[in-house]
Amino acid sequence: MAAGTPPATETPLSPWSAVAKVVVLLTLIITVLLIAFAWPAARSEVHDVPIAVAGPDAAVEQVAAALDQRLPDGFEITRVGGAAEAEQLIRDREVYGAIDVSAGAPRVVIASAASPTVAQTLRGLATGLSQAQGDTSAVAVRDLVPLPVDDPRGAGLSVGSLPLVMGGILAAVLLTRFVFGTGRRVAGAFAFAVTGSLALAAVLQLWFGSLEGPYLANAGAIALTIAASSLTILGLESLLGYPGLGLGAVMMMIIGNPLSGAASAPEMLPGWSGELGQLMPPGAGGQLTRSTAYFDGHGAAYPIIVLLCWLAVGLLLCLASAVRARRA
Repeated sequence: MAAGTPPATETPLSPWSAVAKVVVLLTLIITVLLIAFAWPAARSEVHDVPIAVAGPDAAVEQVAAALDQRLPDGFEITRVGGAAEAEQLIRDREVYGAIDVSAGAPRVVIASAASPTVAQTLRGLATGLSQAQGDTSAVAVRDLVPLPVDDPRGAGLSVGSLPLVMGGILAAVLLTRFVFGTGRRVAGAFAFAVTGSLALAAVLQLWFGSLEGPYLANAGAIALTIAASSLTILGLESLLGYPGLGLGAVMMMIIGNPLSGAASAPEMLPGWSGELGQLMPPGAGGQLTRSTAYFDGHGAAYPIIVLLCWLAVGLLLCLASAVRARRA
């Protein structure tokens, strides 16, 4: 050993109590993740799903009673006089579909672009109603707002909700780590929302064929979602430090993403979780993208308001942090 070189020392072994604490913490984390992502799917069912029933009053009452008998409290029924009125409600995103009995035999009008899961449920119900009336013929089903031919199951939009959430979280993490100055971080978040949305919309619409409608409108919906998520997390981090960063990530990933209803419909999630999910950026962003891609913007007002509120909260948190730093 050379003179003056300190002797090598071994790293002391951790006590078994530290190992036990880490194991318990990991067990809690994985349990929470399982509950957050599996609970909405495992408890998903039809309740208060808005649909329209068109036809004479007597026939509408008969269909409503049959639906309530098969799925109690499953549907929130809007009674209309004819098929044209029911179809307009579907296009305006007021209802997910309709059962038309104005011509005698039931005819089902669905919108798979609004929710493939609800559309499939309505198909099955129509078949059951026809069989209950003693009619074994196939029920006529019309898909008023179908999904794109290149993505008939709507997988691109459903799976694409996760990159939107991850994009907002990663933007906040990287901007916090490599960019200094509140104004520069906010500018970076807005710039990434623009470039990231153009890239994601191009992949989903121009490559995968999962989106229709105006490309720039779809990119705008995605940009607003990313900006709302990233600025909220940036604002929390600017006030609370790394705990705020973790809090924001938990809000968007563990709460917002599973409760977004992107894979089914908000009304099919258990209890109040669907309504809560629509108040979070992932849920509002998913509904906004469906509106711009398939429904000519109908039904976009509410999610836009939700996202703008999150955006404003994030900006106010960043502003409060900047004012506090100047005073300090």
